[in-house]
Amino acid sequence: MTRLARPSFRPLALACAAALPAFASAQEDARRLDRIEVVGQAEAGLDGSAAAASRLDVRLRELPATVTVVDRATLDARGVRNTQEALFAVPGLSVASPPGNGNAVTYRGFSGSQIAQLFNGIGVQYDAIAARPVDGWIYERVEAVGGPATFLHGAGAVGGAIDYVTRLADPSRDRVQALAGMGSFGSRTLAGGVNRRLAGGDHAVRLDLGHSTTDGWIDRAEREAWVAAFSWYGRLTPTLTHTLALEHQQEDAHRPYWGSPVAQPATGRLRLLPGTARRNYNVGDGYYGQDVVWARSLTEWTPTATTSLRNTVYHYDALRDYRNMETYRPTADHTGIERSGALLQRHDQAVYGNRLEWRHEGRLGALPSQWSAGFDASFNRQTRFPRSLSGTLDVVAPDATTPGRFFDLPGMRPGFDPDRTNRLHTQALFVENLTRFGERWSLLTGLRHDRIGLDVVNHRTPSATNPARFDRSYRPTTGRAGLTFAATPNANLYAQFATSADPPAGILSTASFANLQDFDLSRGRQVEAGAKFDLLDGAGWATLAAYRIVRTNLAIADPEDPGRTLPVGQQSSRGVEAAFGLQATDALRIDGNLAWVDAQLDVFVQQVGDVAVSHAGNRPTNTPARVGNLWLSYALSPRWTLGADGRAVSRRYADAANTMDVAGYAVWGAFLRWQPQPGLSLTLRGRNLGDRVHATHVTGTPMLYLGEPRSVELALRLDL
Repeated sequence: MTRLARPSFRPLALACAAALPAFASAQEDARRLDRIEVVGQAEAGLDGSAAAASRLDVRLRELPATVTVVDRATLDARGVRNTQEALFAVPGLSVASPPGNGNAVTYRGFSGSQIAQLFNGIGVQYDAIAARPVDGWIYERVEAVGGPATFLHGAGAVGGAIDYVTRLADPSRDRVQALAGMGSFGSRTLAGGVNRRLAGGDHAVRLDLGHSTTDGWIDRAEREAWVAAFSWYGRLTPTLTHTLALEHQQEDAHRPYWGSPVAQPATGRLRLLPGTARRNYNVGDGYYGQDVVWARSLTEWTPTATTSLRNTVYHYDALRDYRNMETYRPTADHTGIERSGALLQRHDQAVYGNRLEWRHEGRLGALPSQWSAGFDASFNRQTRFPRSLSGTLDVVAPDATTPGRFFDLPGMRPGFDPDRTNRLHTQALFVENLTRFGERWSLLTGLRHDRIGLDVVNHRTPSATNPARFDRSYRPTTGRAGLTFAATPNANLYAQFATSADPPAGILSTASFANLQDFDLSRGRQVEAGAKFDLLDGAGWATLAAYRIVRTNLAIADPEDPGRTLPVGQQSSRGVEAAFGLQATDALRIDGNLAWVDAQLDVFVQQVGDVAVSHAGNRPTNTPARVGNLWLSYALSPRWTLGADGRAVSRRYADAANTMDVAGYAVWGAFLRWQPQPGLSLTLRGRNLGDRVHATHVTGTPMLYLGEPRSVELALRLDL
């Protein structure tokens, strides 16, 4: 396949990787001194902060919301390989990564475009695809806030928001880090990072490089990925700083796995067709690839100790290619696999934007008060180039190994023809305030007004249902109000109300005329109450939250005319979430979370053939009622640590009618770590040690997207 030219960081990455030993040698003395610092502890409990939840300087314990921060120390301790695995730390969140869905997240009963997935606080309005799991080496932390976050991040995010935060140059210390790992299924990882202070600490540069390959646990599903991040921090004057940040992500997945067929007839409890657990029914030259480049310029001016001004200029450029046979269904007698869903697809997306933020700490009358306000403007352009074939295309044997080539399919040809270009203009004003009423009470409020303009150009033959051009405009105003009460110095109670706005169907950056017609944005609202407190004189922490979310104006089929859609649907959820971290003894560390959600389609009508069928009262697809995670770590001695982890997810429905469901699952793993000296460790880790065959997602006709079987990994880490 001919690929569009894109900037490549690979030559720079290789050259800098060769220089790592020289940097390491030069910084030996500095590293030994710096090891006395405690890294990441502020975010490990309730005294850190999270930009995904507030632009103010507010500790997590004072935020009237459920917020999870997974810092770099936690990512390393748990052996997190990519951004998907980092999300297991978020209470109630379930996630899978089918190639056509990116990070397919379900959170608080909502999924897809109803969950905002951001990169350094920036949304690209294509989260369900753009947030495909990325190797985790370049990320400093992952933050998540439960419930509506439109008042901070713009349209979307009724169920929650997730922010992936990249490592940046640090002027406070020199540092060298490295990772080398190998494991089951030919998996190999090599990564390194250097942070270097310059000009007496007024400047600093950081470079991170990562490379991973795997033969895949599914037959011939090979993958190779590169990640690179470079940043340059400079203190230009005593009050003015600037950071330039560049990132590159490149992934090539050959014959990607789209799912496994289920036994027929597909009703009731869905079961995997025997003998197909590791079979790959994609064409022999199936492909998924992405090239992503980020550029950010961050300027911060602090004229006084209480006032700051921050400006972020950003650019995002992405190219994604698909060439696959995506859907597989057994014949009635199970002697063959019917294949359909042949799709040749290209996504060409670019985002340009600027965000200006002002923050001030002062007084509102006689009361201590913080303010944040700003303006955000962005332009998002995406062109898609789909070519597909409908219906069953062939039948292959269940034990087929390399079933055919893509361009041998009758009717398929190489080349890309544009379908439509979506151009999204967004301007937003936002303001946030925290006011304290005495020692115990505080009120956090936020408001955002967006002006969204969508212009869609149809590159194909116009029709009544697909005009040559159409445009829509939206003016949502969303907000949050949350009250926090410090019952004791170590225990806070809170209550909040928040609203959201998101597209009624689909995503604005890809929406068609049929998706939108004359619809306004869907609206959401949440009420939440909770508690955050320390445990055992600061040895641990815990959070507890209960919430209810209602989303209205969903697009549904007209019961009187199934060919029409109406913006009158409604979906809701209510739930309870708990999370904790506890240093139970000097040797034993325990962390965990548990969540329950009751999600349902309150008003939802779906067109089934020529009939409009109501699914009111049913559970949304791929939404488990219960999710739980547990991590244990025990220091056998100063050099040896033993640990275990477990994850349990309850059953999920495969269809809105709730006639098909997928069994829940529980998987567990363990690790043994040897640390011969500070900053150097060797870890042997096993995942899914019970070798449980389990489905993490339901796709297609339906198909089961299976989770990883038993695997082991040996990883060497250096941090000096």
